[in-house]
Amino acid sequence: MFDLLKKKISNFIGGLTKREEEKKPAEVPKELLEEKKKVEIESSTPILEIKQTEPIQETQEHVPKEQKQQISKSVLKPLARAEIKKEEKKEEKKQAQKKEQKPEIKEPERKEESQPAKKQEPRPEKKQELWEPKEQKERKSEVKLGLAGHIKGLVFGEIEIQKSDVSDLLDGLEMDLLESDVSYSVTEEIKQDMEKKLVGLKVKRGDVGKSVRNTIKSSLVRISGEKEGADIVEFVHKAEKPVPIMFLGVNGAGKTTTIAKFAKLLMDNGLKVVFSASDTFRAAAIEQMEVHGNRLGVRVIKRPYGSDPTAVAFDAVNHAKASGIDVVLIDTAGRQETNQSLMTELKKMVRVIKPKLKLYIGESIAGSAIIDQVNEFNKELGGIDGVILTKLDCDAKGGAVISIPHATGVPISYIGTGQQYSDLEKFDANKIIGAIIGE
Repeated sequence: MFDLLKKKISNFIGGLTKREEEKKPAEVPKELLEEKKKVEIESSTPILEIKQTEPIQETQEHVPKEQKQQISKSVLKPLARAEIKKEEKKEEKKQAQKKEQKPEIKEPERKEESQPAKKQEPRPEKKQELWEPKEQKERKSEVKLGLAGHIKGLVFGEIEIQKSDVSDLLDGLEMDLLESDVSYSVTEEIKQDMEKKLVGLKVKRGDVGKSVRNTIKSSLVRISGEKEGADIVEFVHKAEKPVPIMFLGVNGAGKTTTIAKFAKLLMDNGLKVVFSASDTFRAAAIEQMEVHGNRLGVRVIKRPYGSDPTAVAFDAVNHAKASGIDVVLIDTAGRQETNQSLMTELKKMVRVIKPKLKLYIGESIAGSAIIDQVNEFNKELGGIDGVILTKLDCDAKGGAVISIPHATGVPISYIGTGQQYSDLEKFDANKIIGAIIGE
């Protein structure tokens, strides 16, 4: 079930996960590293351990006192008070030592041309190893003291997904969704929704696949479950009896079998049902309804072929009223939405019987064609209350499940998953989308 769509979405998740996890860690700005290094040399206290692929060369330049104080104030802010006091004492000691040294006598300016400039000796201070030894490079980076907020992502191993990372992948997913029978309008909304949620998303390394999968699921669940279909059992229990329910759809979608499944569902919940064999057009339609009725112990109200289907439904409703039956399940002839004479016949039945529910039965394997069918029936009959998708066990693509609610405004109420009478399930967007994305 949904093998093609499942494969396409899995490829998208795998591609984005691989791309993000192969990203090299972001490099720390050179200015921050130089400031950090100078302060560490003075304080002999590591401020932050950061892994870097290429070590930066040691600087020998003299740092003026005013610059040191400025660096200390900006970088050592997160240090504990005890450490700050320690640094102040060291600075005072250095100043005292400088005062004891003999002041340097400057040469006259005229002699500078003939004599080479005196090379300033670097201070004999003990160098502090800035980088971790090679054997420790596999160890996870951890924060000891805060250096700057914008490098926390590097320390914690976070990845931020950029638009450039997902742009081409989303374009590919768009084509995959269209190939899997997702309607164009729904595909565009999915693409925009996912781009909005993915771009700028920060995740830890190793959690990319899970985060992307959850993002895709939330988008698809929101779109496919926009409207919740009626729980027919609950609806019938609350409604005034009897409850006429009309089943509509094109030829071969599985209306008669689905009606039998609903009869089993309702009877399992303590409700009495009767069949109305109102498909007086298709050969063997009445006999097929009688076979199901005999198996389930349900009475079938019928008339000869060619009779007015509305009259058959009217007889069934009157029988239900007289016999204390709760639900009348009305079969109708399959027809294309473009057949105006048959659509007029359905309008007459709706006007006379006034069904409490009108349910459209459609094949999930019909692809995007089911969108046009549902829209046309919905417009011609003054509104459809729900869609029942049949043959989901044969559906390799799965696009119809995602498209129908958003593209038609009609919710999916139930799904058929097999040939047994019990193979009828209330539509659950979380469950179906979970199966599509491979949860």
